[in-house]
This record gives sequence, C-alpha cells and structure tokens, in this order.
Amino acid sequence: MTFKELGIIEPIQKALEAQGYEQPTPIQEQSIPILLDRKDLLGIAQTGTGKTAAFAIPILHHMYLDRQKNHGPRKIRALIVTPTRELAIQIGDSFTDYGKYTGLKNTVIFGGVKQGAQTSALHGGIDILVATPGRLLDLMNQGFIKLKDVEYFVLDEADRMLDMGFVNDIKKLIANLPSKRQSLFFSATMPQDIVNLSHKILGNPEKVVVKPEQTTAERVGQSLYYVSKKDKPKLLTHLLKTEVYDSVLVFTRTKHGADKIVKILSKSGISAGAIHGNKSQNARQKALGDFKSGVLKVLIATDIAARGIDVSELSMVINYELPNVPETYVHRIGRTGRASASGVALSFCNGEEKPYLKDIQKLINQRIDVIEEHPFPDDGTEVFEKASAKPQRRPPKQGDKKLGKREPSGKSNVKKKTYTLKKRT
Repeated sequence: MTFKELGIIEPIQKALEAQGYEQPTPIQEQSIPILLDRKDLLGIAQTGTGKTAAFAIPILHHMYLDRQKNHGPRKIRALIVTPTRELAIQIGDSFTDYGKYTGLKNTVIFGGVKQGAQTSALHGGIDILVATPGRLLDLMNQGFIKLKDVEYFVLDEADRMLDMGFVNDIKKLIANLPSKRQSLFFSATMPQDIVNLSHKILGNPEKVVVKPEQTTAERVGQSLYYVSKKDKPKLLTHLLKTEVYDSVLVFTRTKHGADKIVKILSKSGISAGAIHGNKSQNARQKALGDFKSGVLKVLIATDIAARGIDVSELSMVINYELPNVPETYVHRIGRTGRASASGVALSFCNGEEKPYLKDIQKLINQRIDVIEEHPFPDDGTEVFEKASAKPQRRPPKQGDKKLGKREPSGKSNVKKKTYTLKKRT
C-alpha cells in the first residue's frame, strides 16, 4: 500500500516523497484511515515505529482542507503534548516537513529556556502547537495560550508522562480542552493507570496495537557481556577503541553516571557528550546536534533524555547499565533498529543486574548471546563478597572492661544520672 492509496491530499504526498517516504509503516497503515474518519484512537506503540507520521499526516490533512474553506485568523486547532524537550522538537520538525506545502504553521514550546521566543511565535499566530506539560500550563496561566479552539488533541508517550510525574498536569490540561474534539492517545505500555487515564481522554476509540518488541529484537543484533561494576568503565573504553562504528549511544541509569562516563572516556582520549535533565537546553541541543551531524560519535544519555533522539543509521547502542523495566530495554535497542533498519546492541551485566536480564529475555522471548572472551570477565566474586560480608564488631578498647559486657543492641549498662530542676521563686 502507498500513501496515495490511503487518500492523503497531494500537498502532503509531495512532502512525503521529498522525505523519501514510499510505503506506510504498519501503525501508519492502520491508524491513518481511522483518523481520516475523525475517530478517536488508542495506539499502543513505541518510538521508532513511525507513529509521529501516523498522527501528524491526518491532522495536517484535515486542517489543510478546513483552512481552504476558512481563511480567518490562525488559532491553535491542534495540540500535541509530549514528555520531553527532545521529543517535542522532533515532532515539531516532523509537522514542518510533512506540512511543507500546506501553509500551516506550527511551533514548539518547552521549559528550560526563556519564554520570549516562544511567546513571540504564539503572538504571531499558529495552527499547531507541540508542547511539554509544564511550560504549556505555565503559559496558559500567564494568558498566552487558550485551548478553546482545539479540535485535535494528541497525548504522546503517555507512560513516560506518568513516570515523570505529569499526571496532575495532564488532568488540568484535559479540563481546559473543548469536549468536542478528536483525541489520540499513544503509549508504549498499558498498565492500569494508563488505561484509566485513556478513559478520561477518549470517547469511544478505535484501537491500534503494534508490537515492536519482537520485531525490534529480531532485527537488532544483541550481545551481552558479564562484567563487574568496577570494570564497566574499562570494558566500555576497550570496546569504543576496538569496535568499528560511526555513532554510539550509551545508556546509563543516572545523570551523575552519564557525566562520570564522559570524564572517564575523555581521560582515555575518547570524545563524548552527555544529555540529561540537569543539562541546560542549549547544552543538550548542542550535544545532540553534534551527535546527529557526526561531529560527536559517542553520546551518553539517560532514558528520559534519550526520548526523541532520532539518528539515521545509528551504529550501536550500549546498555552500560541494564534497566530495571524490561520494556525500557526494548526502547533503548530500538534506537538502532529504526523502521526496517538493522542495528547492534551491546549490554553490560553485573551480578546484581541478572534479575533484570531474566525479565528482559522473558519479554523479548529470546536469549541474548553472551560474549565470553573479553579482557574483563566477571567471575562472580564481586557479588559473592557483598553477599557474604557481615558487619564487623569493633574490637574492645582498654576502657571497655570498666563498663561491663557490651550489649548487642548497642545500649550501655552505665547508669545515667537524672537531674530535677527546681522552679525559681
């Protein structure tokens, strides 16, 4: 099937051809007809399946046709809410690319930067707004944004929204939206709290489920290294110096850990950058821009900051630390298995992370190949030492005899003196 067969208007088809799009992905093929019929949609799909185009194309299609009939002032008629700055920017770029010949205007707003440029864009009039929840509510409270004209609402990466504590913000936004609208809800997973939230947003939705876990895992070459925690920096340095790659995305669990790895690699002569929530927006954008352009070949990222990273032909993903949520592993390796492309994913696992590995292999329903021959194999002594270690009691000091036998609880048998304060008359 082609985009033309889906009934997309010619200006959007022209833009898609310029982007090299020929055939829709499964989620696009299933979602676009539903959305062209103006029905609500519940989509279960992860980043990398093409879902941005799945909702952007039909929204642009409807808004272009509507604008041909109504040439009044521009109003915010489409609102897309997403959890991170990087993902918001990526979605905004997609609307710009797909809507190149439609004459529709979009802008992106997010926190971490001064609001002047964003409010100026809003004042000039826009049709489509892509926003992160915090800055959106802030500008609404200041009177810069009104949602009374919104006809199309998209909540993207809903599970990450809840992980990041945005649930109350989302409820506030929903309360400000017109009841008559087309709503789209996308999430990679559907635990009960996500199901409950979807019920508040959607009317009687159609449901599209794309299960990329198996397809992503199958097309990405996965390998595992058992390595102790203390040797992980050495193994990472070794691999980056011996493996052939154009670009490597390294995942770490914490912001501090990302910065620490950059310093370690720098000492070994390997240039790397980091992106995480504590970095300024300018620093994050520079690191990401350098990575996409090839100036920087190694990027260290936390999971939340990595949302929205879309690098064509990413050579390799390295899980420096295994995630404790198995779906997150699939999101990570999917960075290097975009659309129909293949990729390489390497993972480091110490003894304490083996339960995480078990959950991951259960989810993807396959064993990950173990690389046994490497310079820093884990013999299991690190975990054994931690498990067998017992608190050491302090050796008795010379004065301890005067106090009698020490009690295990740490209490002393020395009698305490008590004092009574007499009331001054």
